[in-house]
Amino acid sequence: MEIKLVDPRSLVENPDRARRSKSSPQSDALLLATIKAVGIVQPPVVAPQADGGNGFVIQSGHRRVKQAIAAGLEEIAVLVGEASEDGGAMRSMVENIARENLNPVDQWRAIERLVALGWTEEAIAVALALPVRQIRKLRLLANVLPAMLDHMAKGDMPNEQQLRTIAAASLEEQKEVWKAHKPSKGDPQVSWWSLANGLAKTRMYARDASFGDDLAAAYGIAWVEDLFAPADEDSRYTTDVEAFLGAQQEWMTQNLPKKGIIAEANNWGQPELPRKAERVYGKPSKSDHAAMYLDRDGKVQTVHYRMPEDRKKAKGKCGSPEGGDEPVVVSKPRPDVTRKGIDMIGDLRTDALHEALGQAPIEDDTLMALLVLAFASQNVRVDSGAGGDFRFGNRFGRHAAALFDADGKLTFDMDTLRVAIRGVLIDVLSCRENISKSGILALVAGETIGADGFLQNMGTEEFLSCLSRPALEASCEGTSVLPRQRVKDTRAALVEHFKEGHFVHPSALFPPDATALGQWLTDHSVNDDEDGGDGTPPDQDEADGDAPVEPMHDHVDEPASEAVATRDPSEEDDADYSEGFREAAE
Repeated sequence: MEIKLVDPRSLVENPDRARRSKSSPQSDALLLATIKAVGIVQPPVVAPQADGGNGFVIQSGHRRVKQAIAAGLEEIAVLVGEASEDGGAMRSMVENIARENLNPVDQWRAIERLVALGWTEEAIAVALALPVRQIRKLRLLANVLPAMLDHMAKGDMPNEQQLRTIAAASLEEQKEVWKAHKPSKGDPQVSWWSLANGLAKTRMYARDASFGDDLAAAYGIAWVEDLFAPADEDSRYTTDVEAFLGAQQEWMTQNLPKKGIIAEANNWGQPELPRKAERVYGKPSKSDHAAMYLDRDGKVQTVHYRMPEDRKKAKGKCGSPEGGDEPVVVSKPRPDVTRKGIDMIGDLRTDALHEALGQAPIEDDTLMALLVLAFASQNVRVDSGAGGDFRFGNRFGRHAAALFDADGKLTFDMDTLRVAIRGVLIDVLSCRENISKSGILALVAGETIGADGFLQNMGTEEFLSCLSRPALEASCEGTSVLPRQRVKDTRAALVEHFKEGHFVHPSALFPPDATALGQWLTDHSVNDDEDGGDGTPPDQDEADGDAPVEPMHDHVDEPASEAVATRDPSEEDDADYSEGFREAAE
C-alpha cells in the first residue's frame, strides 16, 4: 500500500459496501466536527478502478470521505491498495464489525488525558460535538476513585443517580466508603446502592435560597454546580446545611413584614402559629398578620393568620371601627445558639459535671444533698448519661456491691461509701439533650460543686459554627479579636485566639435561671394537705396506728414486734438509729 493525496470528490463509491443503512445525523455531525478539528485520523482505503478508468474506488471509509467533502477539504490522504476479488466487500465488513465504541470509563479517562495534554474543555467539546457542560460532567466522573473506575470498567456500573452521588463526594470520603463496600472474591458484585447511600449528603439548593450573594459570602457558602441536572435549571447547591439555614434566618429577620413573626415548623413541616391564631387561606386583609418559616427543604414560606382579639378591637362601643394602629406582633429572632450548639453544651456540661463529681472536694453533707437532688431529677428511671443503656437501677448494682465484704456482710468505711455515692451521682446526673437529661437540678448540682471550672475549651470551629452572628460577635468582647465583615472570618479569628486559651460560652455555665428554679420549687413544694402523714400511698386506706407493720426485709417469719421500732422518735439519736438498723439486718 502507498499513501496518496487526492481530491475526495474524485473518489468513486463502492456499490458493494457493508454499511448500507444511513447513519444517524448525530454521528455524522460528530464525525464532521472531528474532521474539522483534527482532520482525518485514519485515511480511507481505496483501490484503482477495474473497469479501465483512472480513478479510485472506496474500499472502506465512505463516511469519512463524505464528511471530508462536507468540511470543504481540497485534499485528503488515502491508502491505495490493490483491488480484491470481492471488490473489498470482506474488508469493509470486517472493519465495520471490528469497530466498537469506547468503554464509558475509557472515554472519561481519555477526555481527562486530553485536558492534561493542554486541550481546553471548549476545544474538546467542539471536536466531539458535545456541550461543554457534558465534557465537565465526564471529567467529574473521570476523577472518581481509581479503584471504583477500574471496577466499573469491568461492566459493573452504578445507575446515573448513584454516579451523581459518588462523583460529588471527596476522594477521602470515597476511600472510606469503598473500603467498607469493595467487592471480595466471594462476592464480586458491588452494592452501589449501599455505597452511594454512605456518601449521600443533604443538599440545599441555590434556587431555594431567598438570600443573595452578600449573605452567602458572609456565611461562607460555596455553591457547587450539579452537572447531572438539566442544563436549563439552576442546579447549584451546598451541603453546609447550618450555614444555609442561618443565612435564610437572617434574610427573614431583615425582610420581616410590619406585622410579621418568624415561626418554627412542626414535625409535619407546618408553621407553629401563636395560640388561638386562625390561619387565613384566602386573600389576607390589611389587619392580618404574616408568619415566615422554613419548610423541610429550607425554603422561606409565608402564611397569614388573624387573632380573635383583633376582631374584637376592630369595633368601638357603637359598632364603628376604632382609629389607631393595631399592635404589631414581635418577631421571633434567631436563637443565639443553634440546636446543635445546645446539644454540644449539654454534652460539655455533663462531662464537666461528672469530672467535678469525681474530683472536686465535696463535703459529706453536700454529697448527701446532691444524692437527694440526683434521685429527684426528671430523668430518674434511670437513663444514665454516663454511656450505655442502663435503666431501672441495673447500673447501680456495682456501686452497692462495693459496700459488701467477702462474706456478704454490708461492711464499709466512709471512703468506700463516698466513692460509691460519687459513682451513683455520676450515673444519675446528666445535662445531655436526650432522654437522660436531669433538668434544672443537674445545673444546681454543677453550680454547687463548681463544675464550671471543669468545662472544656469551647473556642473551637465545631462549636463556634453553632453561634449566630450577634452571639459570635458578642464572644469577641474582652479579647483582641474584632468582628469581621464575614462570619467565617470572625469565627476563624476566634478559633485562632482561643487555640491556646480557654473560652466558655455564657449559656453553657451551670448557674440555673432564677425564674425557672423558683417555678420548679413552687411546683414541687409539699403542702400539709398533700402529706400522707404515715407514708401510705394516696390510693390506699391509711394504716391504723395500732396495727403491726410488716418488716422491711425478707425474714417474714420473725415476730412483727422484733421488726418495729416502738421508741419515741424524740429520744432517738444517730447511734440509736445505727443500732436499730444493725439489729434488723442481723
